Amino acid sequence: QVQLVESGGGLVQAGGSLRLSCAASGRTSRSYTMGWFRQAPGKEREFLATITWRRGITYYADSVEGRFTISRDGAKNTVYLQMNSLKPEDTAVYYCAASTDWTDIPTEYDYWGQGTQVTVSS
Repeated sequence: QVQLVESGGGLVQAGGSLRLSCAASGRTSRSYTMGWFRQAPGKEREFLATITWRRGITYYADSVEGRFTISRDGAKNTVYLQMNSLKPEDTAVYYCAASTDWTDIPTEYDYWGQGTQVTVSS
């Protein structure tokens, strides 16, 4: 089992920044791919970004590329999502997840955190 705990969410004004953290514990493996997703009320879970633990290869959704940056710290077993130029439409619950595949499909992720709320005011 892998446990994932997100933190760093909160209320921010439009144009502001937040950095989310995802601390991994348990049977973590450098073969995992780590992803960030979000889900707004009434909407499906949306892929944002993914990164490989071992080599740090990244991939972004078009909707966030250039504004969001995913990174990882192997020594801390933590993955980050730096979010800049936030917009009200970025308001959602943000989740991190772990997968044994290189994928942007939520159902192909095996482990999920509990989520952290991000609210962007206009």
